[in-house]
Amino acid sequence: MNAEEIKTYRMFINGEWVDAADGGAFDTSEPYTRKVWARIPRARKADADRAVHAAAAALDGPWGKLTASARGLLMFRVADLIARDAEKLARIETRDNGKLISEMRAQVGYLPQYFRYFGGLADKIEGAVLPIDKADTFNYTTHEPLGVCVAITAWNSPLLLAVNKLAPGLAAGNTFVLKPSEFTSASALELAALFHEAGFPPGVVNVVTGFGGEVGAPLVEHPKVAKVAFTGSETGGQRIYETAARDFKHVTLELGGKSANIVFGDANLENAVKGAISGIFAATGQTCVAGSRLLVQQSIHDEFVERLVAFARKARIGDPQLDTTQVGPVTTSPQYEKILDYINIAKAEGAVCRLGGKAATGPEVGVGQFVEPTIFSGVSNSMRIAQEEVFGPVLSVIPFKDEDEAVAIANDSLYGLAAGIWTQDLRRAMAMPKRLKTGIVWVNMYRAVSYMSPFGGYKRSGVGRENGMDAVREYLQTKSVWISTSTETADPFVIR
Repeated sequence: MNAEEIKTYRMFINGEWVDAADGGAFDTSEPYTRKVWARIPRARKADADRAVHAAAAALDGPWGKLTASARGLLMFRVADLIARDAEKLARIETRDNGKLISEMRAQVGYLPQYFRYFGGLADKIEGAVLPIDKADTFNYTTHEPLGVCVAITAWNSPLLLAVNKLAPGLAAGNTFVLKPSEFTSASALELAALFHEAGFPPGVVNVVTGFGGEVGAPLVEHPKVAKVAFTGSETGGQRIYETAARDFKHVTLELGGKSANIVFGDANLENAVKGAISGIFAATGQTCVAGSRLLVQQSIHDEFVERLVAFARKARIGDPQLDTTQVGPVTTSPQYEKILDYINIAKAEGAVCRLGGKAATGPEVGVGQFVEPTIFSGVSNSMRIAQEEVFGPVLSVIPFKDEDEAVAIANDSLYGLAAGIWTQDLRRAMAMPKRLKTGIVWVNMYRAVSYMSPFGGYKRSGVGRENGMDAVREYLQTKSVWISTSTETADPFVIR
């Protein structure tokens, strides 16, 4: 590849495009072709410090002085710009992380709604006047921004994960330093250009790129940072939580999952098969809500597995830039190797491989990092393949007898992000969600999200919520104001 074919990006700090302070940079490759296509700045501590100070200055300066309505109008502008450039952004996402263009087109096309929704909420964050139980006293509350927020995102849905944090946080009046994954940094820098074009004051949204230990850690540790919002691995979340605790920083952690997709004997089997496919093979299984544990009632188990295998076998693997492709490459080389390792672990544990079970080969995959859609039956919930997050197109099918056993198996996990239920029994559809220890439950559907509905998990799946009004609250702090209307001061030695 010629040097001129490689796009060179710069970081966005304080409204300016800048290189890393020490001039460092690294290459990023396409998962499908494995060719280098862009060069990204490699930020370090000095860059983190510069970005945080820019965000702090904006908070104390022009951004902090804007009315909430003015903030909302800026968010409407950036929504329009994203809508204008949606196809370009989707193509960049697909090139950088290998997810299907159809998936990325849908995701990016939906992002303007996030900014319109939260932009509309910006001037509706209201305090309250409290009917306080003290005579001659007026008491009211206000909600104020936390301050400088750091957003650290994963590589599987770069723009969506960034917007999940930026939109509610900006509506609440905070400023940001965004650190995207080193594997997928390009789209965040493209997004920064749209904030700039929309007229956001310098320093409100800054984007620094690089590696976790070199720039992510200094951002989390920075004394001027009030909150860290992170999407990524459980290990990364633990490190951030521990570091943030030293300075009592606020955190939102959206981590892993081992979600149970539960199919009852009375389900519409055709729809449930599609739901199972969507839960694990869409996005090549690289999603935190992946329904990687498929619980199937014994009465339909064999028939359902046969239908499932037949459907999955027809999945079209190949170039993610083609609209006809249904399964794309694995985004990163380490993740590709990890998925293949887990497939071998499952085989060693005695699981029965009904489909796939190896790296995909053939002219349609070229030199890309592809894993065949893989289905294991004969899985016990105690196996590693059923307990540990694979984050790839690998499905474990587990039989169950009745509702009680389904609940027991589903809840027997360190994670608690999502669950699916497939049934035509109204009582069951209403009763089961209460029994499942997860933050999200889908009934007769799977893998649906909205800016209006809170997203987050129980247990090791994370802390806090994104989306909906719950997300705005994650970026606010409450102040109580007391005003005496009395003409005399009470005894100063006695609490009022």
